[in-house]
Amino acid sequence: MTSGLSGDSVEADGRTLSGDSDVHGPAPSGDSLVVDGRTPMRDSVTAGGRTRSRDSAVADGRTPSRGPVVVDGRSLSCDDVVAVAHHGAQVALAAEVLPRLTRDRAVVDDVVDRQVPTYGLTTGLGSRSSYALPRDELAEFSVRTVRGRANAVGDPLPVPVVRAAVLARVNGIASGGSGVRPEILSQLVGLLNSRVHPVVPEVGSIGASDLCQMAHVGLVVIGEGRAEFDGEVLDGATALRRAGLTPAELGPKDGHVLCSASPLAAGQGALALHETGAVLMLAQTVTALTFEGFRANTSPLDARVLDLRPAPGQSRAAHELLALLDGGELGDPRHARRVQDPVSLRCAAQVHGALYAALDFATAALEPELNGCGDNPVVLADTGEILSSGNFHTPALALAFDTLALALTQTAAISAERMRRLLNPAVSGLSANLSPYGPERSGFAPLAKTAQALVAEIRMLSAPVCTDPRHGADAVEDDSTNAALGARRLTTMLVRLRQLLAVEALVAAQAVDLAAPSALGRGPGLLHRAIRELVPPLDDDRPCGADVERVSGEVLESADIRSALRAMLREVS
Repeated sequence: MTSGLSGDSVEADGRTLSGDSDVHGPAPSGDSLVVDGRTPMRDSVTAGGRTRSRDSAVADGRTPSRGPVVVDGRSLSCDDVVAVAHHGAQVALAAEVLPRLTRDRAVVDDVVDRQVPTYGLTTGLGSRSSYALPRDELAEFSVRTVRGRANAVGDPLPVPVVRAAVLARVNGIASGGSGVRPEILSQLVGLLNSRVHPVVPEVGSIGASDLCQMAHVGLVVIGEGRAEFDGEVLDGATALRRAGLTPAELGPKDGHVLCSASPLAAGQGALALHETGAVLMLAQTVTALTFEGFRANTSPLDARVLDLRPAPGQSRAAHELLALLDGGELGDPRHARRVQDPVSLRCAAQVHGALYAALDFATAALEPELNGCGDNPVVLADTGEILSSGNFHTPALALAFDTLALALTQTAAISAERMRRLLNPAVSGLSANLSPYGPERSGFAPLAKTAQALVAEIRMLSAPVCTDPRHGADAVEDDSTNAALGARRLTTMLVRLRQLLAVEALVAAQAVDLAAPSALGRGPGLLHRAIRELVPPLDDDRPCGADVERVSGEVLESADIRSALRAMLREVS
């Protein structure tokens, strides 16, 4: 996806931006459980009508400092989604998009004129697909389609998630095949660029299109529903008027297109995959810090060892761990304290490698959802046909999200165990509970309970959702994927995993202080310095929960720390 405006692209609202921003910065995410019906509140619409935002350029109206994301329907990336969702990048349509939609729309108009029975266009939807619609009711049927499907419930989704979903729908429509009027796509782009954010409740999709949630976006498109604009929650018509937009008039098929496909699963999934990559990098760095405090044996990271059983991702993970440890003593296994370490250290590359493999699988499953037509039916402009489609169904994407959730849980489990090994003097060779006073103080021992509680929550959220299909319209909608739920729970899992890594990092930093190695590797050294700038070493017993929160929020979420680590690993990739 092109980051800047090129000669063959068109601005949707006539405005241009310049400069660059780091789209790889922290992707803020929520902190509440998916399963109890609450939504992450950061960057979300609150009950009082204002938005809360810690580090997003979207919710408070600040101007982003990069050029627009040019949408062509073919090449949208997770980085592009993050740029629009979290950093407020504007959206422009590539030159070929509107002509593509115009050709598709001509087929729709022809089918309507000839009164050809066509699902969702000249007939009803779902179990009413055998009902022929009168010609003069087709436009009104589009409006009723949007109104009748806006049935989601729960707290509003965070603003970045809504922006990600709208962007995913924009790109899906831009790819062609939907048959929507070009004006509808321009209206969706206008919502993004004017920062009109439909209020979309968090629960309503079973993964057979995100119908009941995306309909809330459709309501704002026609000047109904509710939307956040400039920090206020307004009725849709008022939000559009204040932003200088006018409600769209829907024609035949337009209402169904606004509700169709799986843009919520794809958009929120893109944000989750982007953050997973960052959290995996952090897990590698925290592990390297634990290696330093434990004085671990790095021979299991030797490429010659790994080549004897090349499991997916493990060589990459091992290579990165060694790169992070470069500059310290542990690159030479002779500096290790033990011949063989616990599995949580010895097999970190295998576990993190599995997460890399799961992330690759999820990326491969996500790309077609971000860059394809998920409509039903679909328009084939070359032949003038409109055909029934199963492209809205997302079993591979849901399976990929479940796989990623399980891999995140494996990574969480060994983080908690590494932390516990550091507290055990018989294993670590350090003072009990890493207290300078030894066993007469609690040290970090109580923090192990917090770590285990985080693992328990992460494990609970990893339960597969793709194997529990929910049913829609009688007799015809008898399978679903729960892909949107699969993406949404990843957000909470990633927050909890980052908090767990903060626990391990805090304890590992204390272990390094006590072990006092002569030199630290570049990655552990960077992390240790960042922690010590915020949190002093543990002397006597003190509350540590606030320290964990500071490390999680101000170190592991830091754009500067993440950028520095990426640059470090890029040198050896």
